[in-house]
Amino acid sequence: MMSLVLQGAALTNTDAQIIAEQHNGELVSNKHFSTIKLQQSLFDEQLQMLRDSYAFDINLLPQKFDVTSTGLVVTDMDSTLINIECVDEIADFINVKPQVAEITEAAMRGEIDFETSLRQRVSLLKGLETSALERVYDERLKINPGGELMLKCLQQQGIKTALVSGGFTFFTERLKQRLGLDYTMANVLGEHNGRLTGEVVGEVCGAQAKADFLLAHCELLNISPSQVVAMGDGANDLLMMGEAGLSVAYHAKPKVQEQAMTAINYCGLDGVLGLLQLEF
Repeated sequence: MMSLVLQGAALTNTDAQIIAEQHNGELVSNKHFSTIKLQQSLFDEQLQMLRDSYAFDINLLPQKFDVTSTGLVVTDMDSTLINIECVDEIADFINVKPQVAEITEAAMRGEIDFETSLRQRVSLLKGLETSALERVYDERLKINPGGELMLKCLQQQGIKTALVSGGFTFFTERLKQRLGLDYTMANVLGEHNGRLTGEVVGEVCGAQAKADFLLAHCELLNISPSQVVAMGDGANDLLMMGEAGLSVAYHAKPKVQEQAMTAINYCGLDGVLGLLQLEF
């Protein structure tokens, strides 16, 4: 039996009932989401027609994904868990934000190899005082709506949480402490005498590294990749998302929306809880 999950501020019980009747499904209404149990799956065209007709999230859960066996949720950082692209905001302190943001956008759309794009962007930061990183964290970085609720609920369920980013350890390590995350991985910014060197130290954490991280932590936790939820917004997340039992495009670029199993466009990060059928 397939499950269709409906959620978002505009969702009404009337809409949910109409959709259930149209597709001969059994409606189960919860406080923050509704689930329709379907006897047979929807075609992609049918699902897209539904999405085009309503201003709330409508997702068909993969039949092979068992929400009750979820062991790990892996999320991207920039523009997914948090509201900004950190490298763009750092660049603002050295007056190169437009140039860096343009490269960031091209990379997230998949038009530029991520490793190349990151090294290009970081090179433009050379000479900036490292105190700018603290200012970005304190003054500009915010957790996206529903993020803290999502993590708290996952942690209460015993589900491990990981933050994996093409951004920087300066931010992921602070977020790990702040939010109680289990695992993090990101890039290390080179610095010398209190200024950025314009280089990335060591291997770049890009698309393949994110996918490898997911698989390595499955082994660590003795779980299958089918028990993992992976979420992101840019092309750099697609390899990682492709390894997971459930992939979630969060307010994502078109290329990611097309390839992900599910998409959150109206809800905040707490929409992940609806996909996992967790009430809060």
